[in-house]
Amino acid sequence: MKELKSKISLTLDTSLIERLRELSEEDDHSLSQYVNIVLRDHLRKLDEQSNSSSQSK
Repeated sequence: MKELKSKISLTLDTSLIERLRELSEEDDHSLSQYVNIVLRDHLRKLDEQSNSSSQSK
């Protein structure tokens, strides 16, 4: 089952939007899909870092 999605509004720097659009097109995704992917990956990496630092204590 697909995860439910919610609409939000963000204010981003124009240069950031332009770069994200370029990358999303290269990856053959919509801008929205690409931002989801990037944020999900970033959060996963943060979780991994957090888990590895808590294990080393």
